[in-house]
Amino acid sequence: MSKKLRLSLIASAVLISTSALSALPQGYPADYQKIVDAATKEGKVVIYSTTDTKAAGPLIQGFEAAFPGVKVEYNDMNSTELYNRYISEQAAGGTSGDVVWSSSMDTALKLATDYAAEYSSPELTKLPKWAVWKEKAYGTTYEPVVFIYNKRLIPQGDVPDSHTALAKLIASQPDKFKKKVTTYDIEKSGLGFMLSVQDFKADPNYFKTLSEVAKGGLAVQSSTGTMMERVSSGENLIGFNILGSYAEARAKTDPSLGISYPKDYTLVLSRVSFISKEAKNSNAAKLWLDYVLSEAGQNILANQADIPSIRNDIEGTNDIDGMTKMLGNALKPIPVDESLLEYLQQKKRLDYIKEWRAAAAK
Repeated sequence: MSKKLRLSLIASAVLISTSALSALPQGYPADYQKIVDAATKEGKVVIYSTTDTKAAGPLIQGFEAAFPGVKVEYNDMNSTELYNRYISEQAAGGTSGDVVWSSSMDTALKLATDYAAEYSSPELTKLPKWAVWKEKAYGTTYEPVVFIYNKRLIPQGDVPDSHTALAKLIASQPDKFKKKVTTYDIEKSGLGFMLSVQDFKADPNYFKTLSEVAKGGLAVQSSTGTMMERVSSGENLIGFNILGSYAEARAKTDPSLGISYPKDYTLVLSRVSFISKEAKNSNAAKLWLDYVLSEAGQNILANQADIPSIRNDIEGTNDIDGMTKMLGNALKPIPVDESLLEYLQQKKRLDYIKEWRAAAAK
């Protein structure tokens, strides 16, 4: 190799390294560049996620633009599939996800208790305390859980603004709502089960309310997308326990889809993420997690993916501050802590499902 060529390559390497370093947020430790360099050598990060690929797309693009030496291998699954796949791969000792990112907060935390690496993110101080568990599992979003309805078929004056109002509406028009109310199938959807349990904890009359809502028969589904599609088409008229982030994104281009934020209480979900102890690309995993939690990553989630930010310093109103101004004390964030695990105990889970089925006439 000629001296001229060697100097040129060294200059290029320095330029790339300097570019990556300049992209890091202020306040990051001085030696963070070592993580960037090691991640670049790894070359990729493998994500197991319940966030659909379309919604995650802008975040992936932003990450790969900030760190061009690291590619994202993104695996989009439902919550039950993710849990079962990850468990199986860990037991077999084979290749698996470097990072888990799941909307099913309880099953994600259960995985984290056994498989998460401890990592103190430089973004830690920017997050609410309830969103971090032992510096292993991190809440990454702030997503209200809403009602959706068909704007063509439900008059504005009938739109419920509380769980009690939802039950009264359906009870007052049983023929109209017969088999026209949709929600998650809590036996097939980990997210659906978790949200139902959180409803039960928030509302002492939950099962009574559920039985009223289900009087005409529930149309249960395993995905948010299916529920939104059926409400939009008129096959169903109303849905509850829907992720507001997905509903808001769809409503921008779907004039038939209406959204109501319950004012008695509004559960707030935070997608839980952790780095696997056995991550093959552990440095790239740290880079990804920090980017998701960073101001840049959270700006993308809030303003390009329509997923509300867990921070309060991003542009616009799609963050904790914006949601607080809109809903105030009605907001009930679901904490990332051991309380999530209570109903995952086999007997408790089966007993709960049995009680839910009885109330929902399923």
